[in-house]
Amino acid sequence: MTMRLSRRVSRVSLSANAAAKATATALREAGQDIIDLTTGEPDFDTPEHIKQAAYAAIESGQTKYTPTPGIRALRLAVQQKLAQENGLPYQLSAICIANGAKQVIFNAFAATLDPGDEVLLPAPYWPTFPDSVRFNEGTPVFIESSLAQGCKLTAERLEAFITANTRWLVLNSPGNPSGAIYDQAELESLASVLRRFPNVLILLDELYEHIRFDDQPPIGLLNVAPDLIERTLVVGGVSKTYAMTGWRVGFGAGPETLINAMSVVQSQSTSGASSIGQAAALAAFQGGLAFLPNQVKAYRARRDLLVNVLSAVDGLEVLVPQGGFFVFVCCRGLLGRYCPDGRLVTSDSDVVEYLLEAGVAGVAGNAYGLSPWVRFSIATATHDVEEASKRIANACAALTRSSV
Repeated sequence: MTMRLSRRVSRVSLSANAAAKATATALREAGQDIIDLTTGEPDFDTPEHIKQAAYAAIESGQTKYTPTPGIRALRLAVQQKLAQENGLPYQLSAICIANGAKQVIFNAFAATLDPGDEVLLPAPYWPTFPDSVRFNEGTPVFIESSLAQGCKLTAERLEAFITANTRWLVLNSPGNPSGAIYDQAELESLASVLRRFPNVLILLDELYEHIRFDDQPPIGLLNVAPDLIERTLVVGGVSKTYAMTGWRVGFGAGPETLINAMSVVQSQSTSGASSIGQAAALAAFQGGLAFLPNQVKAYRARRDLLVNVLSAVDGLEVLVPQGGFFVFVCCRGLLGRYCPDGRLVTSDSDVVEYLLEAGVAGVAGNAYGLSPWVRFSIATATHDVEEASKRIANACAALTRSSV
């Protein structure tokens, strides 16, 4: 029997990040010496007070169904977080909790997209964005940027891509994979365009908001353009800041009509997020960020280490990240060179395969809509980043400009 699958599922593919991670894990389990720089998962443990809150929730019997939009206490904590950390005023009815920020994004697209609706995605982008759009019958529209632009969207490019079918613009800052952060002037420039197109909704993915290397507080589009709040969805969570990737708790804050529709979508898929996860997230938001500076300091040191080594490698151009967990590297200069065994390097996928043979796992830039680039994660032990940088440099130096 041949299983007939839906057209919907045929539009999407397995996450490139997950596939790269699985390959690296399989090789390591087979005994190969592989340094895994594929995923943006903090190597730091979840802070102890958060884990203790989860234990206490279990002991006190908080193991039942939760309301689909999230427990009231956590939504109140998110409301307070947005007011104090981001300067954004939201009513409780404008906040929802989901099983990770990825579900918030999916729910938003499911609640708003019809066939023919377009979603503007500045490239490079997180791969979930276009596939979530496709799954919900929308059309992703990619706005490519360059190293010269810092891999950021400009106002001129934005205006050139808006059409009568444009439903959403997605902005991710600090960016994954780029590490780029939009400054106040850049945000004001984008806002001036968006004001002229009132039917365009705005999704702000701010998962990495506190992982910044400039010692400055987060700044977002709504801080410079509060008038856009009625058509903006702010997406956040606990996974990156609090090293809680496996707890699966994210939040959305936006127009009440949108939030209600997203809750309807969620009520027919997963229902409310885990009671224990929400108890832990509540402790995270209530416990402050005193632990974070030391972690950001470690990420910054790893960034500097990797950037300094790779910037000196012939054939590589490095985009110095301003935040986040990744170093995004243009490998255009390696194309056309030959591996020691005579293979010709023709793409970023070839570069990733070659580096994997050298013991370093990264992700090809084509997964993020920009080639030829490679993404390396710095959310791993410093000694691993140091060793990986040496392996990458040595492997690139072994490439030749002519075949054997």
